[in-house]
Amino acid sequence: MMTQKNIFNIITLGFLAWLIPFAISCLFFKPEGELMIAQELFKSIMVVTGVLSACTLLFRYFKSIENDFVKQGIVVGLCWFAICVFFDMLVLIPLMKVSFDYYFRSIGLGYLAIPMVSITMGCILDLKVKADS
Repeated sequence: MMTQKNIFNIITLGFLAWLIPFAISCLFFKPEGELMIAQELFKSIMVVTGVLSACTLLFRYFKSIENDFVKQGIVVGLCWFAICVFFDMLVLIPLMKVSFDYYFRSIGLGYLAIPMVSITMGCILDLKVKADS
């Protein structure tokens, strides 16, 4: 059962899953908006940053969960995916001045890593709990 605390954690940590990579990405742009490093290197750094921050935040989230790990992995993963795309629509797409289609093909699809990792974590925790019982 989802408690208010779980919902608050999902939203807060989901926002951080978007904010941390966004804030780090800002370090690679000049004030005029020009990228200071090669596009390929930037994309690689952002993938690593996104996965590392999401895994760290998911670790924190799952520490507070006591059961229904697979279900929680699905819920938190899909919610964070939606939160990241939502904030990109509000902030990143207008900054980049690109269509949603272009954004989603070049950046948005990458957020699918979040539910993949969260569901995997949920499955591992579920197996561990069943094995320890």
